[in-house]
Amino acid sequence: MKLEAVTPFLGKYRPFVGRCCQTCTPKSWESLFHRSIRDLGFCNVILVKEENTRFRGWLVRRLCYFLWSLEQHIPPCQDAPQKIMESTGVQNFLSGRVPGGAGEGQVPDHVKKEVQRIVGHIQAPPCPFLVRLFSWALLRFLNCVFLNVQLHKGQMKMVHKAAQAGSPLVLLSTHKTLLDGILLPFVLLSQGLGVLRVAWDSRVCSPALRALLRKLGGLFLPSEANLSLDSSEGLLARAVVQAVIEQLLVSGQPLLIFLEEPPGALGPRLSALGQAWLGFVVRAVQVGIIPDALLVPVAVTYDVVPDAPCEIYHASAPLGLWTGALAVLRSLCSHLGCSRQICSRVHLAQPFSLQEYTISARSCWGSRQTLEQLLQPIVLGQCTAVPDTEKEQEWTPITGPLLALKEEDQLLVRRLSHHVLSASVASSAVMSTAIMATLLLFKHQKLLGEFSWLTEEILLRGFDVGFSGQLRSLLQHTLSLLRAHVALLRIRQGDLLVVPRPGPGLAHLARLSAELLPVFLSEAVGACAVRGLLVGRVPPQGPWELQGIELLSQNELYRQILLLMHLLPQELLLLQPCQSSYCYCQEVLDRLIQCGLLVAEESLATQSSCFSSSRPPPRKKGSLSVWTQSSPSVLSGPSET
Repeated sequence: MKLEAVTPFLGKYRPFVGRCCQTCTPKSWESLFHRSIRDLGFCNVILVKEENTRFRGWLVRRLCYFLWSLEQHIPPCQDAPQKIMESTGVQNFLSGRVPGGAGEGQVPDHVKKEVQRIVGHIQAPPCPFLVRLFSWALLRFLNCVFLNVQLHKGQMKMVHKAAQAGSPLVLLSTHKTLLDGILLPFVLLSQGLGVLRVAWDSRVCSPALRALLRKLGGLFLPSEANLSLDSSEGLLARAVVQAVIEQLLVSGQPLLIFLEEPPGALGPRLSALGQAWLGFVVRAVQVGIIPDALLVPVAVTYDVVPDAPCEIYHASAPLGLWTGALAVLRSLCSHLGCSRQICSRVHLAQPFSLQEYTISARSCWGSRQTLEQLLQPIVLGQCTAVPDTEKEQEWTPITGPLLALKEEDQLLVRRLSHHVLSASVASSAVMSTAIMATLLLFKHQKLLGEFSWLTEEILLRGFDVGFSGQLRSLLQHTLSLLRAHVALLRIRQGDLLVVPRPGPGLAHLARLSAELLPVFLSEAVGACAVRGLLVGRVPPQGPWELQGIELLSQNELYRQILLLMHLLPQELLLLQPCQSSYCYCQEVLDRLIQCGLLVAEESLATQSSCFSSSRPPPRKKGSLSVWTQSSPSVLSGPSET
């Protein structure tokens, strides 16, 4: 039997994802990148052998994990409470609160104790022994649960060049699971970037777990920082947090912020807590504490999200040490003697300058209009054109730290968050389980052929995939990961029927297939726009099949797509703030023409005899008409829509 192989290449080239925006940051786009970076390939981060240590021998091969953890470079991190007390923000607060009779340059003891208490809640000096011990234990755990954790060497080389440039690194990541906050620091520590300071959500961690994470480099926002602007406790807490962030950036320690809400959380996709931490970084650059900071969009993808305690994010009690330990033991027991190991991919996009982005973004704000100014002429009937959505006001939850910023700075943080989140999602690789879940939900029978076809469609759209190998082995591995959510029925010798299990199995497959939505989002929006225009042309109770050819105006399609952009959430569309909505409409139209759903023709001014009866009559000169092919799959086929 000839074995068909699946390769993540189009011809000889593999899509290189993760380039920064050329419109907002052209200088960053040219720097830190070279064509040779694309060909460096991948490395397995959790594959540690004798060659990864300085020693050789039989005993070293048995203790290579332990020796590797001892050799990791952990730069000394000194606690600086005195520097935090002497920071500009804290001194400005104390000068307005402490009466002059307390003595020139002296601060009352109770104020010092309050500042120390807030600093202790935010961070603690990382313990090198605990970091090495935790890295050794995590390395053994990852090798039991994961088949590999892949990292592109070219992306890591760009991050290394950025770290050598002298500006601090701020990693802005998506959020798939709690394991992201543990896996990413391990990956960067193994690549020689030191201890990563992770901004955690204190609501999902118990006090004991928060104390452990602080010793490993974690940061927690104090609850007083969310108080109102006129609260003295809130002012002091925000000043201390700002001083802590400034000291971390000045010392060159990398910082990790999650811009996405945890999975299953209700509300907007963009995290209000992540925007608050990013606001502190933006403020530190604006006041001149550091000349610049390099932002790195990050994403982590999994075949299947590792087992976690149920209802973590919806539980009334936060996650504790014992709950986490039991989850780890349960995961180890489920993978003991089993070949269902998970593959993971860590994506590091091209770093870009925060200072360059700020200057570029502020230069485009001169023509901003409010939502009332945009919609009032349309409501009054004075204008029929749909307004441009990139000038629309954006409503996102605003926390206390963001309220303390100016209105322009708040807008800058929100637009920057949307920009980075869009870049992180675009650089994420599509895993094999997402493709398999999509095919099963749409009831594709020939999985072998359809799997290869859908992989090619993903690569054609500039997205990367996180798998390769022989097709049958790849499908067997994918089905083994989804075994709890599908039923395998043997119908004849050598052939299997794969059926999704009803109930929770369908919901799980739907969550996995949602990873393909960014890939085909333009076609989905365009198909909805075409369907909306054709609703009035098809009988209400008749079949959705067009008779002949339907003529659609390009302006009507533009209008319909713009209305959909107003209706759909911005977190779903993931449009970059620098992208014009009319450019997006043209991109959607081009995608529909490329996939064969629409055909564009420019009609002549006079009647021509070469048009057949099935074709539409010519229109005025210079108009561009779009007509749909007569096929049932135009409106209901899963391959196109």
